[in-house]
Amino acid sequence: MITAVTPYLFFSGRCEEALEFYSHSLGAKVEMLMRYNESPEPTPPGMLQPGFENKVMHSSFMIGEIRLMASDGCDDKSTLHGFQLALTVDTEAAAHETFNALAEGGNIQMPLTKTFWSPCFGMVADKFNVTWMVMVPGENPPAN
Repeated sequence: MITAVTPYLFFSGRCEEALEFYSHSLGAKVEMLMRYNESPEPTPPGMLQPGFENKVMHSSFMIGEIRLMASDGCDDKSTLHGFQLALTVDTEAAAHETFNALAEGGNIQMPLTKTFWSPCFGMVADKFNVTWMVMVPGENPPAN
């Protein structure tokens, strides 16, 4: 039986920087952080890129009530493809504040705008190339 699906992000050696960014921009709370050199078992020889011994092997953090996990990976060549994170906020003011914070150093893919499903929706790739869909929930359509 499946009990949870948790996004796990790889930051190619920039995990600690990403955690600080999400703490500042989204109010993320880091629950746990372990570096490769703190592991109770040694990393297999040749697995890590030289210089990654002090990098983040595993971390867990909360954004609102959602847990995410993250790592530096084993080298600086990891890429993020094939997904986006949808971030729902309560108000248009919160959407603008969150969107602008994520856009700092990033790339706006769709400015915040009214859509048929949301009074305020936009897409932005942050400076770590994680793409976020920021939205305010829309009104539920009337039942037929």
